Amino acid sequence: MQMVVLSRLLQVNWVSLFADFLLAGMVFGPPIAPFLAASGVFLLPGIADMIYFMGDHVCPQPTLGLELSPPFIMAVCMRCYGTVTGLLITRILYEVTGRKGIFWLCQYGWDGVAFASVLMMAYPLELAAQVFGLWDFNNYIVTPFGLITGLAWGLFTMPILHFRKTL
Repeated sequence: MQMVVLSRLLQVNWVSLFADFLLAGMVFGPPIAPFLAASGVFLLPGIADMIYFMGDHVCPQPTLGLELSPPFIMAVCMRCYGTVTGLLITRILYEVTGRKGIFWLCQYGWDGVAFASVLMMAYPLELAAQVFGLWDFNNYIVTPFGLITGLAWGLFTMPILHFRKTL
């Protein structure tokens, strides 16, 4: 019995499990932070502070997050959350399709790397355009650029992170 349990533990893809744990935190953390902060219940504002701390260190414009529970805002801007949404979509797509499909970019080697890299530039190019005054921050503009970047990241990395081991 113990050997069966040990065998099952060895078959677990720990990288995949850890990546899913981080993705869950990135999906649920930013939008629940304002509600945790506003609750005032025991440890919940402290948890919100940790989420905001992480958002401040990964998002270039965390002060432009959506106001979900006034006066508290999401922990990241919608550009960053668009990127997370793209990653979530590709994770779900990977579970539905497995590694089968022409859209998984890692199967194309360096050509896939190049194509993914071009698509991943949507986020920084839009941010640069905003910084250089081509347009102001607008959630309807920044979200699709983040989404394209997240889809590119996901279409390249999901098969790498979530491969299935065969014995």
